[in-house]
Amino acid sequence: MNKELMEALDLLEKEKGISKDVLFDAIDASLVKACENNFGSAENITVSIDRETCDFTILQEKTVVETVENPNTQILPDKAKEIDPSAGIGDKVRVEVKSKEFGRIAAQNAKSIILQKIREEERQTVSDYFNSRAHDIMTGVVQRVMNGIVSVNLGKADAILTKEDIIPGETFHPTQHIKVYVVGMKDGGKGPRVQISRTKANMVRRLFELEVAEIREGIVEIKAISREAGSRTKMAVYSNDPSIDPIGACIGVNGSRITPIVDELHGEKIDIVLWNENPALFVEKALSPAKVVAVAADEDEHSALVVVPDNQLSLAIGMKGQNARLAAKLTGFKIDIKSETQARDEGLFDEYEQYDEDSYEDGYEEGYDGAYEAESEETEDSTSYEE
Repeated sequence: MNKELMEALDLLEKEKGISKDVLFDAIDASLVKACENNFGSAENITVSIDRETCDFTILQEKTVVETVENPNTQILPDKAKEIDPSAGIGDKVRVEVKSKEFGRIAAQNAKSIILQKIREEERQTVSDYFNSRAHDIMTGVVQRVMNGIVSVNLGKADAILTKEDIIPGETFHPTQHIKVYVVGMKDGGKGPRVQISRTKANMVRRLFELEVAEIREGIVEIKAISREAGSRTKMAVYSNDPSIDPIGACIGVNGSRITPIVDELHGEKIDIVLWNENPALFVEKALSPAKVVAVAADEDEHSALVVVPDNQLSLAIGMKGQNARLAAKLTGFKIDIKSETQARDEGLFDEYEQYDEDSYEDGYEEGYDGAYEAESEETEDSTSYEE
């Protein structure tokens, strides 16, 4: 039994996650290659490896001839009879090849083949592992920070956080443990590389999935999410169980569930709104915390006209248009916001006043272009949370 080889294969399988079957195939290929380098050809070579003991045998098939012209393919009768006493002229016998007789170059080539196969399998194992973790959260250790680029060790591989993938204002130091969102694998100059980020909207989604049991169990769904990393996130949620408040489930008692997420995102504001299949109602909730007077939504054009009180116009639009921009990303609708004064001056209220109260409650019907009048009283269909 080749005990040393077996121990080496066991160690590689354990540490690198490379199957011993793959390693045996690599050894087989390396021995065939060594024979080819040593003898000039491997057509008459057969390699067999006992995968239980790691013992291997190399056999070279030769033809019995009176006069040997090619010692790699031919053998004299007396030599053949030492292997098979019944062998005669024209018969074929298999001669064992001693690998110790291989030349230095042949041995080096065999070693190179094995090492190359190990590297290839190791890269494939790492690639498969991170592909399986794509769109998931992982905890890594900061290795170094240089020119705003952060190297993070994820256990099986190192990954890079570029400036675009770092939340504005974040700073890191070596040995710091941080959570990152695994985007997936991407091709690099030296093979596939793990792509990670802390600015993707789906990072917030996964953090909520980890913190909120109702989301993991499918009771509460995150229907849509939009984010401007480091500043604000809007998230639309829906409950498949009428007895469970999806917004309350995401916040937790006294903010117990959302607080760790806000801490992880360094105080990023998170607006949680109630999703509604009625696009006009959804647009109204998406503009939270601004109050809305009326909305006319056109599903075909994916656009919505929104009327807000005069004193809510700046709040609805947000600083540098952020609130309206995030609401548009969340709903998928182009949103045009008007103040009540603007709406009256442009005659927009005439459009709303032709619908009765029942139509507003229904949200939108065919021919109404999704028009409805928002409730005047404050509702609990949305909330804004910031630490």
